[in-house]
Amino acid sequence: MSIPFFYKEDIFQDDSMLVLDEDTSKHIVQVLRMQTREKVKLCNGKGNIFIAEISDNHRKKCTVTIVEKLTIEKSETNICIAISPIKNNSRFEWFLEKATEIGVAEIVPVICERTEKAQLKPERLKGILVSAMLQSQQAWLPILHPPQKLLDYLPTVQAGATKLIAHCIEHQKKSLKEMEPADNAVILIGPEGDFTAPEIEAALNQNFRAVSLGQTRLRTETAAIVAATLLCIQ
Repeated sequence: MSIPFFYKEDIFQDDSMLVLDEDTSKHIVQVLRMQTREKVKLCNGKGNIFIAEISDNHRKKCTVTIVEKLTIEKSETNICIAISPIKNNSRFEWFLEKATEIGVAEIVPVICERTEKAQLKPERLKGILVSAMLQSQQAWLPILHPPQKLLDYLPTVQAGATKLIAHCIEHQKKSLKEMEPADNAVILIGPEGDFTAPEIEAALNQNFRAVSLGQTRLRTETAAIVAATLLCIQ
């Protein structure tokens, strides 16, 4: 049986004993019915994994003693998906879950001219990222940046990154799956209705390259997952 895996953001390399929050404690003690001396695995989302032994199985303040510390190196592949939020929150949340499982390192919600009003709840979205990270047994939590306007974001993308934009307007575009693998890449995924022509021009002026994701027209979240898969799984 695998060791249960939990997230604890405020855990550090020099910690030796921890009191877990109430929700985690209840899950360990009341749901899993774990006893003292049994082990759990904790992760801070920053590459550190801790094997801990339950020393007090209090249902609200479970105390654990760290018995082993592991450091997982961050992947050399750093993929950032800059995606327009979409009106259907559940579809955007599905994208976050799957992008985390695939191994996307950063996600930037970009507000475009055609972006429909979306209610982004940072704490809820972070919870989805954490859940997906634990489910896929990873040690690094993707960075979810605050929403920002597309035209403000474009000049901030680091010069050394491979900069890509996927759009539907007829244009000379290279197929993403035929491109050379990139260790550090940012790809722009537009809203329902696509980027406007001035937005595409602004991206191209910032040295973004236009790419195609295939022959069919994809929903925003589907396009983002196709892009994430092609860029992360090389």
